[in-house]
Amino acid sequence: MTDKPTPPSGSGSGAEKPQPGFTFADKRKITPDGEPRLASAATDEQALKVEPEADPMAELAADANALLAAERLADLQRLQAEYANYRKRVERDRSVARDTAIGSVIESLLPVLDDIHLARQHGDLEAGPFVNIAEKLEATLARYGVERYGEPGAPFDPAIHDALMHVEEELAEGTDVTTVVGVLQPGYKIGDRILRPARVSVADPQ
Repeated sequence: MTDKPTPPSGSGSGAEKPQPGFTFADKRKITPDGEPRLASAATDEQALKVEPEADPMAELAADANALLAAERLADLQRLQAEYANYRKRVERDRSVARDTAIGSVIESLLPVLDDIHLARQHGDLEAGPFVNIAEKLEATLARYGVERYGEPGAPFDPAIHDALMHVEEELAEGTDVTTVVGVLQPGYKIGDRILRPARVSVADPQ
């Protein structure tokens, strides 16, 4: 009895191994048990989902609204800047009008102030009721910023001094500018505004 050769283990029509380099993908939507494949269903749902197309009119309306908002913001900022400038101008004009009114009153009182100054220089305001009146008047004017100026020894400044006389006088050693040596009438000012320049006599350096 001749023995038949035994076939290799695992050989046969139903147990053949796939050839190297070959892959198999099961794309069926139903499993061998009759159940639907969930992954395939999700993939189909994604495939059927269609992104809505952009509405060009909506985009145009959004751009128009943004442009309108920017224009309104620019208008508001311009109005705020104009109002701030208006307030500054009004405040400046009010200050100028106040100083002008005070200056007009002081200019009308300059002869009286000159008389008070001369009387004090001559010793006529050392006693008596007129002393209190003069002091109260000068104190009231000082509250409004009125200042009297002009002192001998100050450098001559044509912006605030009116030189009525040039005299020959020896100045202090080291002085190299024209100097006030006498005050004929004091000057008056409010802040930087000169109501009347000081009338002075001056001497030039040697």
